[in-house]
Amino acid sequence: MSWPGRPLFTSMGQDRFLKIDLNAIYEGGRELPLMLDEAWFARWREEDPDLEFSLAGPQTGRVHLAKYGKDVLVRGHLEGKLKLVCSRCLEPYIYPVQAEFDLLLAPGPEPAAGEEEELTSQDLDLDFYSGETIDLESILKEQIILMLPLKPLCAEACQGLCPRCGANLNQEPCACAREKLDSPFGALARLKK
Repeated sequence: MSWPGRPLFTSMGQDRFLKIDLNAIYEGGRELPLMLDEAWFARWREEDPDLEFSLAGPQTGRVHLAKYGKDVLVRGHLEGKLKLVCSRCLEPYIYPVQAEFDLLLAPGPEPAAGEEEELTSQDLDLDFYSGETIDLESILKEQIILMLPLKPLCAEACQGLCPRCGANLNQEPCACAREKLDSPFGALARLKK
């Protein structure tokens, strides 16, 4: 277990710090500083090679665990920088992230893999643990994924790529002829003239 006030580094095989024994959550709760580094992310990428982002420095923050009977309230703060790829121009860019999260963990069976179930708004802040250990790693991965934008953009004004020649319109003008592509609304444009 980690000592109070000492960051939970996850490199060099210290990922055991992300597994918290329920008996180590003291009366009044337990505060744990975090630092998720490149080695932690590399292990995550090995488990899920389809991740569409990478770290641009360590993710830091804190987690506070408090027991209420058999339930455990996990409150946390996580911040750092991620490297994303713009969905318009396909260029990598740095995206600062910051999130506060609250999650109530109740004892119970883990959901069966592969089964779909509809979640209510109350279910979004509730999760389950089994045994005598809380797995912070899966919680932190989920929080990082929730911080990602649905459509990553390097800038709101990003002009993207030319659909004909593929030139990045943010960096160079397009060399294509300025022809209007025939569209279903082309006839309407001609009527307007």
